[in-house]
Amino acid sequence: MSSSAITFNLMEGSVSFSFTPAAANNLKAALQELTERMKAASAKVASGGGTSPQEPIEYQYTGDVFLEIFCNPNIWANPFAAKVLITLRDERIRLSTEAELTRVIEDVNQYLEQFHR
Repeated sequence: MSSSAITFNLMEGSVSFSFTPAAANNLKAALQELTERMKAASAKVASGGGTSPQEPIEYQYTGDVFLEIFCNPNIWANPFAAKVLITLRDERIRLSTEAELTRVIEDVNQYLEQFHR
């Protein structure tokens, strides 16, 4: 499948790299699952219940670059406050930074829109 550049808007700056629509769909599904789990846990706490620890998300993609997105949902009150750790590397450079979960979801959705026109 062909690849196209995706851009992640970070808290300070942005990063673009080659990504495939299939990989973007997999990432979108993982982020949706994480968001739903966080919303359910947040609602349970708001209704006076406790929550059990949740598994972190650790998405990995290997193509022209290696991408890893990690988020521990147990340290964030809800998905709107959550941040993810993004690691992007190849043989010449390594970038590790944080980004807002909601912004990464928007970036993935924007990337996928170009294939659904």
